[in-house]
Amino acid sequence: MDREIVVPGQLLSENVEESGAGTYVKEGKVYSLLYGVANLKNKISVIPFAGKYIPSRKDFVIGIVFEITSSNWIFDIGSPYDGLLHVSEYPKRVDPSMMRDIFDIGDCAILRIKDVDATMKIELTLREKGLRKIKGGRLLEVPSSKVPRVIGHNGSMVSMLKKETGCEIFVGQNGRIWINGKDENMDKLSEAIDIIIRESHISGLTDRISHFLQVNEEDNKKCRNEEDEVDTEQKESWEKMTSVNEKDSERVEKINDTGRMVDQLLDTDEN
Repeated sequence: MDREIVVPGQLLSENVEESGAGTYVKEGKVYSLLYGVANLKNKISVIPFAGKYIPSRKDFVIGIVFEITSSNWIFDIGSPYDGLLHVSEYPKRVDPSMMRDIFDIGDCAILRIKDVDATMKIELTLREKGLRKIKGGRLLEVPSSKVPRVIGHNGSMVSMLKKETGCEIFVGQNGRIWINGKDENMDKLSEAIDIIIRESHISGLTDRISHFLQVNEEDNKKCRNEEDEVDTEQKESWEKMTSVNEKDSERVEKINDTGRMVDQLLDTDEN
């Protein structure tokens, strides 16, 4: 088996080179640091069942600005530890007086963790392709332990979600997910992500979500067709009413013309 449930302190390997995220090395052996699922294929890693996001170097995250100093934007990255974005890690030269024009309190950004030191000081960067301030769309939050399920094996799940909904989607390793697209498509995508989180323990989840999205799209098409049929019926009914009203108007006009002719004859006779 490539995967198994493990507990903290459980021996995973006697080869220190296999140590990955969620593990630690002691006396030349690799142990689990967390209670979760261990991936024993190639480099060993442990995905926790629950808990706060613990930042690691090179992680992609979505942060929210909550404080601004003379040279740093301080981001909430969904962790017990804050992330610092120094002005030198912004792609362009920044005048301190213009910092709030670039990022203000409450603004969101896609960032990468540049470094994590022994005291858990988190340094962030925006100086890489794809990193940017987020505008529009919606920000979702899921447990960081469920992120691998949302991404899928080799990105299979997230690629399918993009294809079936037509939405932009970025999954941060801190459990924040940014989506952008038409409102109805974002609703559909949000519902799909909820299912992934609830049923992350079920095998064949990618196929199940694909089926859900396709059935959902078929139901939407059916509803749109029914709405079109109703609109057509209403249009035909309106046209019939208009036609009847026009005929009634013609009859009334004829009656009025006849009445005027009678009045004229009576006036002639009296004269």
